[in-house]
Amino acid sequence: MQGVTIADHPLVQHKLTILRDKDTSTRSFRALLREISVLLCYEVTRDLPLEDVEIETPVARMSGKTIAGKKLVFAPILRAGMGLLDGMLELVPSARVAHIGLYRDPKTLKAVEYYFKAPADIADRLVVVIDPMLATGHTAVAAVDRLKEYGVKQIRFVCVVASPQGIDILRSHHPDVPVWAAAVDEGLDDHAYIVPGLGDAGDRIYGTK
Repeated sequence: MQGVTIADHPLVQHKLTILRDKDTSTRSFRALLREISVLLCYEVTRDLPLEDVEIETPVARMSGKTIAGKKLVFAPILRAGMGLLDGMLELVPSARVAHIGLYRDPKTLKAVEYYFKAPADIADRLVVVIDPMLATGHTAVAAVDRLKEYGVKQIRFVCVVASPQGIDILRSHHPDVPVWAAAVDEGLDDHAYIVPGLGDAGDRIYGTK
């Protein structure tokens, strides 16, 4: 799929299989999600621009590389997106964080916003939107719409599991937003759950079902 990168590293796929298992405990589900988020973060930041800096090691002076430009922003879609945040902040501890509160109306399946908080200069930064699932795509589109209203021009979307329908919806509305995922599954069931998927990520993270 154009604009979609699948993180097919063996560690990602191994952890994803355990994550999907309905018998995986809440504690293990959280831990696995954090571990996968670190690996996905590694992939989505692979092409960040670098600049040369002069440093001095204990042995000699040298020219090294550091990430150029302003610090990036992680934007978890509440509530399930928070399950990916800690792992990504472990890898990029200086990143800023924006919070996007959205829920899916059970009747219309449309996204409804209830909270938004972001750094004042978010328009000048690369924003990585994070959510474990990309199902219908409506929530992802709403999140990206909101960020673009704030003037954000560089946006990437990271999820653990996506559906082909969700990718199509997101990419049709925002073809400039690339997607990173650990897997693209078969599709959606009658309740708009990803099949085979991993269930409701938020419920499994927080033990609410």
